[in-house]
Amino acid sequence: MKYTATTVLIYLMMVCSIAAQDFELLFDSEDLDKGCYRIPAIATANNGHVLVAIDERVGKCDDLRSHEDINIVIRRSFDHGKTWQPLEKIIDFPNGQSASDPSFIVDHHKGAIFLFYNYMDVLDEPNQYYFHMTKSLDNGATWTKPIDITPQISKDSWAKDFKFITSGRGIQTKQGWLLHTLVHLEKGAFVYGSVDNGEAWSLMSGALSPGDESKIVELDDGRWMVNSRVNKAGMRWIHISNDQGKTWISEQDPNLIDPSCNASLINKNGMLYFSNAFDNKERKNLSLHRSADAGQSWQEIELIYNGPAAYSTMDFLNTGEIGIVFEKDNYTEVVFKSISLQKKKDRN
Repeated sequence: MKYTATTVLIYLMMVCSIAAQDFELLFDSEDLDKGCYRIPAIATANNGHVLVAIDERVGKCDDLRSHEDINIVIRRSFDHGKTWQPLEKIIDFPNGQSASDPSFIVDHHKGAIFLFYNYMDVLDEPNQYYFHMTKSLDNGATWTKPIDITPQISKDSWAKDFKFITSGRGIQTKQGWLLHTLVHLEKGAFVYGSVDNGEAWSLMSGALSPGDESKIVELDDGRWMVNSRVNKAGMRWIHISNDQGKTWISEQDPNLIDPSCNASLINKNGMLYFSNAFDNKERKNLSLHRSADAGQSWQEIELIYNGPAAYSTMDFLNTGEIGIVFEKDNYTEVVFKSISLQKKKDRN
């Protein structure tokens, strides 16, 4: 059979169309005119609604320290990611004040959803970071007035230091504690959390070093695991605590190569799932790995996207699937994909 140029073109268009259908475009930076959407976070509410929050960086794509107009916006899905509601702006300060790096914790016992972000008054207090929190008691439909929790989870001596809450998501432990991570760029990563369903927050570990943007999970035996980005290392670092954050054992994980980029780690029934830009130099090859032995070994189960890809964030959907959101094609798009774990299991 002979293939004409037209036939080949039609075939390539079909392949591209199929590939494009794998992802749901949630945020398109072209909509912002020189700005961009960056730093996604995802959460599944108790009623199954899926929330994705992100920076809306107006006019330019700079980070918090050099941007006078970053807002936090969300999109919600009521059908497990099949369709999405229009964009909603939930944090919008006057020009000169910005909010960045959203992250969620869902309190499955009480039903509250906590949203954290980093705040800066770029004009009047440049380079001074504050930690804010708002929460929703109706599965993400409405949000409380933000409060400043900086005095609870930071130290006075850090007032003018480069520090920030990690974007993405934190966790709830089996005993109900809420745990998350923050970064002090010179000292390392820290675990902070709440033992009273978010009424009060505090630091719950010393510095985990080396450690930049990090994710925490509780392993099935009760240990805490923190998986950290480390700049210029070419791989992830793993920190393990057997005593709820009092002491830690830290080591490199050469099985999880990494180009110094925020990643995602979640745990379900003893199976760890890890997503990142799986390359030791460039932000590309967004991949999903899993571990059945508490991170001692990892198996790649899907190359999600082999082009440019950066920050990713995951949560389990009420369908049993994983929902993943990631920055695609040099921060021009942020997309969603659901991944069926049952099909992966059946093939192995």
